[in-house]
Formats: sequence, C-alpha cells, structure tokens
Amino acid sequence: MFDTSNFGTKVFNEKVMKEKLPSPVYKKWVETMEKKDALDRTTADAIAHAMKEWALEHNCTHYCHWFQPLTGLTAQKHDAFIDTKDGETILKFSGKSLIKGEPDASSFPNGGLRSTFEARGYTYWDCSSPAFIRDNVLYIPTIFVGFHGETLDTKWPLLKSIDAISAQATRIVNAFGDKEVTSVTPYIGLEQEYFLVDREMFLKREDLFLTGRTLFGTLPSKGQELDDHYFGAIPERVHEFMKDVNSQLWELGIYAKSEHNEVAPAQFELAPIFNSANVAVDQNQIIMDVLQRTALKHNLVCLLHEKPFKGVNGSGKHNNWSLITNTGINLFDPGKDPHDNIQFLIFACALIQAIDDHPELIRMASSNPGNDFRLGANEAPPAIVSIFLGKTIENLLNQFIEKQPRTYEKTSLNEFGISSLAYLPHDSSDRNRTSPIAFTGNKFEFRMLGSSMNAASLNVIINTIMADSLKDIADKLENHKYRQDKRKAAIDICVNIMKAHNRILFDGNGYSNEWVLEAKRRGLPNINTFIESLSILEDKDTIDLFVRHHIFSIEELKSHADVQYSNYVNIRLIECRTFLHLVRGSIIPTLIHEISMIRSIGITPQALSKKIEQYNLLIEKLSNYADELDEVLNSIVSISNKKEMGLCILKQAMPLLDTMRALYDSVENHLAIENISYPIYENLFFGLDY
Repeated sequence: MFDTSNFGTKVFNEKVMKEKLPSPVYKKWVETMEKKDALDRTTADAIAHAMKEWALEHNCTHYCHWFQPLTGLTAQKHDAFIDTKDGETILKFSGKSLIKGEPDASSFPNGGLRSTFEARGYTYWDCSSPAFIRDNVLYIPTIFVGFHGETLDTKWPLLKSIDAISAQATRIVNAFGDKEVTSVTPYIGLEQEYFLVDREMFLKREDLFLTGRTLFGTLPSKGQELDDHYFGAIPERVHEFMKDVNSQLWELGIYAKSEHNEVAPAQFELAPIFNSANVAVDQNQIIMDVLQRTALKHNLVCLLHEKPFKGVNGSGKHNNWSLITNTGINLFDPGKDPHDNIQFLIFACALIQAIDDHPELIRMASSNPGNDFRLGANEAPPAIVSIFLGKTIENLLNQFIEKQPRTYEKTSLNEFGISSLAYLPHDSSDRNRTSPIAFTGNKFEFRMLGSSMNAASLNVIINTIMADSLKDIADKLENHKYRQDKRKAAIDICVNIMKAHNRILFDGNGYSNEWVLEAKRRGLPNINTFIESLSILEDKDTIDLFVRHHIFSIEELKSHADVQYSNYVNIRLIECRTFLHLVRGSIIPTLIHEISMIRSIGITPQALSKKIEQYNLLIEKLSNYADELDEVLNSIVSISNKKEMGLCILKQAMPLLDTMRALYDSVENHLAIENISYPIYENLFFGLDY
C-alpha cells in the first residue's frame, strides 16, 4: 500500500496550525484570513511560538523570510533561533520576527525606484502561503517592499491581481444569483520541463555553465527525429533522481502528479497537481530549486534554460489556468450543456476579450531572453498570441455572431440551431499543440511561458486583464437594457464580444507561414523578440490598466521595465563575452590542432590540402568576426539607456554570434574526435545511463 503518512510533514499548513494553536487563536487566525485583516500582536506571537516549536521538532536551527525579488529567483537570509538573555542561551522567535523582516534592499534590482545608498527594505509574511522546512531552516513566504512601500518583488503584485480578479468575478457570479460565492481564486497547474546532463560533461562546457545554453555545437546523426525518447522508458539514473525529487516534494506537500521523458533527448517533464495561484507559484519555485539541487547529488545538472541546445525542442512551463469559487465551482467547466451554461460562456467571452485587448502583454510576460530561441521555432507556440477553443465551444460562440437570438428560453436555444447538442464530453476536441492559449476541457493552457521563469509575472497579467474584462462585463450587466433578465443581457454582451474579438480565435497550425500572413491580415501583433515586447510596459493604456486595478503605480511599472531591459542587456553581454573567449581560447585552437594533425601525415593528398585551406580561411573569418564583435561591444557599453543598449545588442551583436556559430558548426562534425576538448551534442544528449 502506498504510504501517504509523510505527505506535507514539512509544511506548517492549516491542519498543523489547528493542531498546534490554542482554539481561540486558531479561530482568530481563520477570521483574520477571511476578512484579510492584519494580525494583532497577541495572535502573531502565539502563531510564532507554535511555528517555532514545530520547527524545533523537525531539528530546525534557523528561520528565514523567503521572498522573490525581481531577479526571477528566490532570496533568503537565515537567522538563528538561538539568542541570549541575561547571559543565558535561549531560543527566540516572536510575532514581530514572523511578520516582518529587514533584508538589505540595495543590491536587488529596483529599476531606479531607490538610490544605491538606500538599503532599507522589508519582508512581510504572506499568510496565504504556508511556511515550510528545508534541511534545518524554517522558510516563511513573504512579500518584499521598499522603505516607502514600493513593490520590489513578484509576489506582491500577484496577490493584488488575485484580489482584483476575485472582486470582479464575484460580482458576475452574484449577478447570476449565486450569493453564497464571496470570492473567486485563480488556480493554476504548472508543467515544468527541463534537461538533465552529466555534471562532468557540463563543467567542460564553458558556455553551458556561464550562460545556461550551448553557444555552438551541431546536431549528431540522431537527435529527436524518431520520437523514441518522448514518453519512453525513463533511464535508470534519471529514475533514481526522480524518486529523490518526489520524496522531497512529497514532504513539502507538493505532489508530482506526472513525470515523463519529453521530446528532445535528455529532456523531461514534471507536473504537480493544481493549487491556488499564489501557492502554485511558490511551489514551482521550490520545484525548480529541488530539481537543480537534487541533480547535483546524482552527479547531474538540471538545465532550466528555454533553449540549451539548438536543433532540438526547448523547454517551457505550461500554465494551466482556471477560476474556482470559494464554494468549489470551476467557472470554466462547461458542464454537460454548455449552450445552456451562460455563466461559463460569459467567462469564456471575458477571457477572449481580455486576450484580444492585450496580446502584447501576454507575449511580454510569457518570455525572457532565453525564450527568444524557442518561441515560434516550430516546436513551441508561435510568438503570435491566439486562442484555441475547440470546435464545439468555438462553433457555439460563433453562433452569437451568425444568428443573434430574439427569445431567451433557459431550457432551449433552438434559435441557435444547436438544440440537438445533448451533452459535452469532458474533452470537447483534440488538443492543438501549436496554440499559445488552448481551452482544454475546464481550464485554459497558456503554453508560451519559459521554463526558467517565475510564473508570477504571467499570472499577474492574466489576472489583471481578466479582472478588467470582467469589470467591463459586470458594469454592462448592471446597466444593460435587459438588466432585469441577466441571461438575456449576458447573451447580448456575448454577441458583442464575439463580433469585436473573434479574430483572436484560431484552430489551425500555429507553426505555419500561412498563419503568419493570416494573423497579419487580422491585425494581430507578431513581436519576434523579448526586448521588443517590453515597449508595451511604456504604453499609456497599459499604465492606466495597472494603476486602475492598483497592481502597480506608474513609477513601479517603469522600474519593472527598466529591470527587464537591464536583465536582457546583462544576459546578452555575458553570452557575447563567453563566446568571444570560446572562439579565441577553444574553437580556434581546436582548428589549429586539426591542421597540425593533417600536416603531421607528411605527404598531404590534395583533398587534405583543401581541408587545410578551408580551416585556415575559417580561422581568419572567425578572428575577424571576433574583432568586429569586440568593437560592437565596446561601442554598446558606452550607451547609458538600457533599452537602446539592448536593441543595439539585438541588431548588431547577436547576428555576429549567429554568423560565427554557423561557420564553426558547419565543420564541427568533420573534426577528429581527439582534437575536440569539449563534450559535443552527442555526449550531452546520450551521456545518461540507459
């Protein structure tokens, strides 16, 4: 029998709180959470004491406020429980220590919100995400803000966006007569893709350990063409790694629902069960950390970069998103009679409107510098944002355009010509793997998100634009000419939404060139790179959107854009400098060794003489391009504006990298193995024990 006794044993969840806290304190905490009030000091002290005692039972010596700054990673500072009083050693952890911390804020990205000499920043306990234990440390999830309350992290905007969508979604559900619903929470499931490579080989690839991706290298004779790795037998070495990962996640209350080989060689996927958006994002950050740390224990390295290897599939993080009421109703569940489920249809139309109004925001929030090599590369969703609904739901919604009803009977919609539709199977149609956003039965799957990214940013965007769309619909429901008949008013609103926004719906091949032309005809944006997508953060409508829903101030939004521009610049500069070092310190010497080996034969056949000539010419070209890249980088670093600097790197430096890579990759397979000092793709792909 499967042992579930250790599930969540290292999580200070509600069950543990109920066991450890005095009944009045627990009831006070529940009331505070429901009302979203601040904890009083007495309650906070009682919770802190119980949390400390629980942590000590699990051999903890330290605690930390765990937060998510704008680096995309997590941060922590460990403080010991041990203290002194009157010369004696005591163990101390107060309500004040639980609720508030003060890490140095000066060295975290802030986009100009704070001066370098302004060090003070604060972390505040996020009561909606449970504390947990790793090793000997108690981790307390927190938000991170500046001295004046400015947002310096990804969690605080996420929490505000959750409140925003809850308020507007509740208005609509209440308008349809369900007064028991007092809140609506976004739930997400994050499918995490990753690569595993042998650690010793990884350390011999300077490009991999400095940039997370290979800057050169050509495919071996066999890659992913046979599709034999996908869902294949998991290698024994990887299986042992996965068992270790699952054991750790299980104790942290994270259930890895599925795990399997992905499409590319050495690529895998882990998918946990759904959770509330805030907790799910926290758990995904934990999952990524566990994957990387555990890999090292097994002499492996976990690569989370979106495109570590050119020529095979990259990695994403599919963001499955739905809305659940506090009474347990999934608002995206169409039920057996979707044509009669007007609440489902209004929420589906709301998302269609939201996505079509803000496709640039979805594209921007789904990507990072690494995802530039994945999106639209005939493997991942294209950079063009569209929605796939499946034939059943799309045909149903399109009826709103083709034939607006004049009568509104709850039990029949004969005027739509679909009264024969008796039920809807859970899977309404085949999945479209090329769609960036796909309806998959009772949720929407956002497939563009990069594998290494903190999912909070995308979900802030989804929640905010959906809240804005729902507010528009709720306002119209309350003021509609048919406001006494909410069903009739809702159908009329759906008609208008479908007429205005059906251009965003597409059920064909998103990888095709035909779709690029069709999307252009429809007026859908096609933004090819991450840095170009960032300009949407400077748009007046975007600023108004976030200010209107109290997610970001104007200054905070500008700072987030500045942080992203700086991040792009720094990542690309690291890649350029790394490649320059590799060209001069590894690639050219490899070619020189090849020439020396050929010449050592003595009598050189004509064919080999041509090889020498070819390699000499290649060395000359690579040297010249390297010198040119040096000049470009020297000119770029003098530019003070990060956006301008990034665009110069994109247009001037990256093409040189591509050119140099193409030159060397064209001959790599022709070189003698003994002259190559680094692991080639074949070693990296198939270096795991099978």
